[in-house]
Amino acid sequence: MPELADIWAEALPKVLSAVTGRGVWTALNAARPVTIEDGVLVLGMPSGETELAGHLRLPQTHRLLEVNVSTAAGQQYRVRVIDGTTLEDWEVVKRRDAERRRMQDAEMAKMRAELTARTSWDSVYEQLSRRWAAVPNKSLPQNRARFFEEGSELIAEARKAIDNFDELQERNFARCLERLSQYTEIPSTLVGVAVLKKAGEL
Repeated sequence: MPELADIWAEALPKVLSAVTGRGVWTALNAARPVTIEDGVLVLGMPSGETELAGHLRLPQTHRLLEVNVSTAAGQQYRVRVIDGTTLEDWEVVKRRDAERRRMQDAEMAKMRAELTARTSWDSVYEQLSRRWAAVPNKSLPQNRARFFEEGSELIAEARKAIDNFDELQERNFARCLERLSQYTEIPSTLVGVAVLKKAGEL
């Protein structure tokens, strides 16, 4: 494989001949090849010239860079434009990338956890509705009492199955308690006491 400097020396004139505009030419002439890593050729912009990097990130120019760099190298490469022209600058960029990915992964994990929590409690909420719809003679207190026992057991079992309770979990739990309270005409606080006792928390 050709050396990094040779690849850039061959690709640069071809890119220059294919673009127009003083800003793009200035940016291309200022860019310096830094390294090749994991199929990426890293181009750096010197300190004081970093505002020119935007010209090289424009889709058309970026595509020309990748095509001509790949042709000069004899294999497919992506091009990454960074601020700075040293390997240390590239290491800084990689650390920032890793931190950004870590934060994105953490956010995705949080979103998945919230979705799971919502789905679980939504299922309990819907089951309460379906079971209430199946209760005969809802006006009779004994039937409401039987439903209360069944519903409180259902909510307690869902509560016991959850390891970590955050604010979202507590709100969804409370929503189910309120629904059972509404159906059975028992104050929601008393419903909460009964469920928490069944869940082993009181």
